[in-house]
Amino acid sequence: MSPSSAAASLSQARAHAALASPASITPAAPGFDIPLGADTVRVELTAPATLHVQFRKAGHAAAPTIVIDPALQATSRPGADVSHDTNGARLHSAQLEAVWDKEHGELRIGVPGQAPLLRQFALPSLAHGRLSLIHAKGEPMYGIGGFDATEPATAGLLRDGYRPVTAGEQGHAGAPFVWTTAGYGVLIDGVGGQIALGDTRIDARMFDGGLDYYVFLGNPHAIFGALAQVSGRSPLFPKWAMGFTNSQWGIDEKELLDIVHGYRERHIPLDNFTLDFDWKAWGEDNYGEFRWNEHKFPDGDSGKLKALLDAQGVHLTGIMKPRIHVDTVEGREATEHGYWLAQSDPAPDYFSGKTVRELDFADPAAREWFFNAALQHSFETGIVGWWNDEADDVAVDLQHMDMQRALYDGQRAISDQRVWSLNRNFYLGAQRYAYGIWSGDIRTGFASMAGQRQRMLSAINVGAMQWGMDGGGFKGGTPTPENYARWIQFGAFTPVFRVHGELGQHRQPWVYGTDAEKAASAAIRLRQSLIPYIYSYEHKRRATGVGLVRPLLFDWPNDANLRNDIDAWLFGDSLLVSPVVEQGQTAKPVYLPAGEWIDWFSGRHYAGGQTIEHVADATHWSDIPLYIREGAIIPVAPVMDYVGQHPLSELAVELFPADHATGFDYYDDDGKTYGYEQGEYFLQSMRLEAHGDSVAFAIAAPQGSYQPALKSWLLKFHGKPARAVRSNGRVLEAFASADALRASDDDGWAVGEDRFGPVTWVRVAAGKGQTVTLDVVK
Repeated sequence: MSPSSAAASLSQARAHAALASPASITPAAPGFDIPLGADTVRVELTAPATLHVQFRKAGHAAAPTIVIDPALQATSRPGADVSHDTNGARLHSAQLEAVWDKEHGELRIGVPGQAPLLRQFALPSLAHGRLSLIHAKGEPMYGIGGFDATEPATAGLLRDGYRPVTAGEQGHAGAPFVWTTAGYGVLIDGVGGQIALGDTRIDARMFDGGLDYYVFLGNPHAIFGALAQVSGRSPLFPKWAMGFTNSQWGIDEKELLDIVHGYRERHIPLDNFTLDFDWKAWGEDNYGEFRWNEHKFPDGDSGKLKALLDAQGVHLTGIMKPRIHVDTVEGREATEHGYWLAQSDPAPDYFSGKTVRELDFADPAAREWFFNAALQHSFETGIVGWWNDEADDVAVDLQHMDMQRALYDGQRAISDQRVWSLNRNFYLGAQRYAYGIWSGDIRTGFASMAGQRQRMLSAINVGAMQWGMDGGGFKGGTPTPENYARWIQFGAFTPVFRVHGELGQHRQPWVYGTDAEKAASAAIRLRQSLIPYIYSYEHKRRATGVGLVRPLLFDWPNDANLRNDIDAWLFGDSLLVSPVVEQGQTAKPVYLPAGEWIDWFSGRHYAGGQTIEHVADATHWSDIPLYIREGAIIPVAPVMDYVGQHPLSELAVELFPADHATGFDYYDDDGKTYGYEQGEYFLQSMRLEAHGDSVAFAIAAPQGSYQPALKSWLLKFHGKPARAVRSNGRVLEAFASADALRASDDDGWAVGEDRFGPVTWVRVAAGKGQTVTLDVVK
């Protein structure tokens, strides 16, 4: 993007962000002003470890861009001491210190009692959109941007040199945000620019005059928590979106129902089917871009198809394009009201062959018009998810964000049903609009599949936590059975689990032969059994800013082996996965960080801090390198054909006690509506710790007003077997076996064996606070 078009984009960003309630930190934050002639730089502590440095032209702050949450608030004033003297000013709190050294023209930022983490000189350059920060030599840097679908991703996660700040195209995720495991992150309020990373410098240039920025101090979890606080938290996806999605281009109603039947008769879980061009009357007049194709889907417009699929637990997502046909009723309306994007010219559409043009989604009136009566009817008759494609072709960083903003605002205005979307790029701030990203039109094959690891983790490193890909690859033909099976295993441990292919391609497991079907189906079923675990991290992402998937360096920031590791990642707090991505691989090295790890499938224990060798099945592809972290707390449900097929009255929890305390917040709600925003949820915090000859497991009293079907927990303590079990000090009844315990409706316990070794089963009531104590065999 050129500086001039980027400046226009940023001006739009500030303008339409200002239409919402302006960003504010209330009550007033402690800080000081640095005079620069008629201008000032305001330095404020807006949260205990967050510093806001803002250039104010003639004392007036510029409106924040859409990167900043319009609803940004602080619940309380952070405590800090502010002092002034002839040498400058100082802001000091328990977690952060900022010092203005007037003599040297230097702003120093860091942790009290330690050397500064960042030093800023030349403060007047902020007026020209330039920022220079000095840091210690050799700190690893992350963020700024990921990779597009065709760009070599060999750089991995680390960032250095010149980096454009852009949403980019085809799966690219970008943000004006750079961070390091050295203990800080820097967020610039701007859209479009460039950041240059040197060995000791962060130099940023934004294309629109004055500049302000935020500094977040802490470990990676704290940094991303602060990022979510400032840029905005993501609403929850519907619970069905945690399951498996089959996308297909080239389909009609009959084939759709046949495919759904194929999943159901094989008991392969399926929650969502995503339709390409086929679902809509693309190219037809009278709002064809927004309504059902009655020839391919004769029962779509009446709602009959929706009823058929609802009965089988399948939701529909439909593709949406940023352009409409010019010579139509809707096209003439767009012309009359000025809804066209200036950067877009009329051109022949590659699919219909007719003239189309792109809409200007930065215009609030165009966004409101886009969710029109025809699209509302399509939503009401079954298109309940949005797949926003190709809004990244016009070099406007916010086009995809604003397109989804139109759908998010439109749906929320008429329905309490949760919004779900996939989009082909990401710019920070989009997460506020129920925004998922997929990695674009990728190729089939092992090399393409392997490259998705760094694409996913790099996107997550700029705040795009809800990431997915076209499992099996979009273009390049049909993947081999081995490639397909391994891709499904990979996808089962990503935030958005889906498959897709180009026109005429099929991505159902049974298309690829018996071995591939068996391996892929097992991975899909494993994913489905982990829905209670996965959905709890849906809540955690909203609450803390860190989602289901994260690079290992988030939890082991000081391990040099992980600085650029893309081969494995955490799936929640308790699981590490390192999928097989090489053809015919028989032995895969896997680096396990510090701690103790247990193979999910074999139960074998490994000490961390070393590279182990996973023996891979190169014939039937039946294995997934998946490891359990010591202290793990993992709820596991019976496998269902779709989310919510049966009520969960009892839920098993796999527990792996460690000699240090670990925790897990179990979360549930209705999975469908926004009732959770009014407190309609069920949240129980769990804590686990081994103490020599005893194990303590505490369940807090539940929070929230939602009442799930859950009546009891079936706790599975792995390790030394129990010789006595108490709940809140009361001795529980011992049963002869786990089967006897399951056959009873009473609380109690039993011992036995499973693949992990000795196990103690304990049943206790859900929905109340209690402590379970095991006296274990020495």
